Amino acid sequence: MTTIYLDHNATTPIDPAVCDEMLSCMRSPAGNPSSIHSSGQAARRVIERARERAARLVGAKPGEIIFTGGGTEADNIAILGSVYATGRANPAIVTSAIEHQAVMNTCIHVKSSGGQVSILGVNHEGLVDPGSVRAYLDDDTALVSVMLANNDTGTVQPVAALAQLARARGIPVHTDAVQAVGKIPVDVKALGVDLLSFSGHKIYGPQGTGALYIRKGTKLNPITFGGHQERGLRPGTENVAAIAGFGKACELAAARLAEDAADIESLRSTFEAAVIARVPGAVVNGQGAARIPNTSNISFEGIDGEMLVVNLDLLGVAASTGAACSTADREPSHVLLAMGRTAEQARSSVRFSFGRGNTADDALRAAEQVAHAVRMLRGGAVC
Repeated sequence: MTTIYLDHNATTPIDPAVCDEMLSCMRSPAGNPSSIHSSGQAARRVIERARERAARLVGAKPGEIIFTGGGTEADNIAILGSVYATGRANPAIVTSAIEHQAVMNTCIHVKSSGGQVSILGVNHEGLVDPGSVRAYLDDDTALVSVMLANNDTGTVQPVAALAQLARARGIPVHTDAVQAVGKIPVDVKALGVDLLSFSGHKIYGPQGTGALYIRKGTKLNPITFGGHQERGLRPGTENVAAIAGFGKACELAAARLAEDAADIESLRSTFEAAVIARVPGAVVNGQGAARIPNTSNISFEGIDGEMLVVNLDLLGVAASTGAACSTADREPSHVLLAMGRTAEQARSSVRFSFGRGNTADDALRAAEQVAHAVRMLRGGAVC
C-alpha cells in the first residue's frame, strides 16, 4: 500500500535536483569555506551562490541573508539577538497567541529572564487585528514578532500592516515565515519587516537548514559565540553540502511557486469539498480567512484527533494533529484555542497539508479514507 503523504507542513521530501546538488558538492574536494586556499574558496563560492538563491526567493539582497540550522534557530537569533541589542534589563516583546513554539518558547524564556511579553489575540478565523498592536508599543518594546502563515491552519497574517505601525515607532519587526516561503509570494520589502525566518525542509530541501533575513542596519547581538562565520551571528564551520541543497531548493521554489500554488490549492479544495460532503459535523478551521494553498485543518465532531491520525495511518494516509514539534505534549492546539474553539473541538482536529507529488486521485482517496475512519471511530471500532 502506497502512503498518501499529507503532512508537508511537518516536512517535505527532498527534491531529486536538491539531492543531486548536495551529492555533487559532497563529491568535490574538501575545503573549509573560511580557508584562503583554492579548495576553501571553492566551498565559499558554493555558499555564496546559495545565499543569492535564498535572497532571491524572499526579495532580499544576498548580504542580508545568514544561514542557520533551521527555522527554530533563525527565530531564536532574531528574537534574542534583538532583545540583547537593546541592552535593557526589561525589554518588551509583542507577539501573537498562535505562534509556533520556536517563537512562543523563546518569548517565554525572555519573560523568565525579566523581560515583558504582550500577546496579541486573534479572531474566530485566526487573524490578528493589526490595530491591536498599537496598545503595546512603547519605548521598552524591543521587537514585534508575528508569524506570516500559521502552521496549524494556514491562515496568513496581516504582517505588512503590523510592520507599518511598529516601524513608525522605530520598533523592529520579525516574522516567522517558515510555512509561507515557497507557498505564497514573499517579499521582505513589501512586508516591511526587519527580520524574516525560513527553513529548508519545508521547501523540499534538507532538514537542518534555514536562513534569517536581516534588513541592513538592523541591530542584532549574537546569542552563540565562536568564529566569524555568518557575520558572527551563527559561528561554526558551515555545512556546505546542506547549504548548497537549501539554495537549490530556494531556486526551485521560486521557479515553481505559481504553478505549485495553483495545483495544490485545487487539490485542497477537492479534498475539503469531498470531506464535508461525506462527514457530518466536519468543520474547516480558518476557512474564511486567506490561507496558504496547501493547508486544511478540519475538526471532526465527537472524534479524538490523535486516534483519527493513527487510524488514517493504518489506512495509508499520513496526516497530523498539528505542529510536529508539539505532538508529544497531547495538549489541544493552542492555535485553535486562541481562535475560540473549545478544548474538545481542538482535540478533534486534524491537519492535512498537501504538496508536490500529490494528485487529484490522492485527494479523493484520502477523503474517502477520512470518512471511513470517522465512521468506524464513531461506531466504536478501529480500522
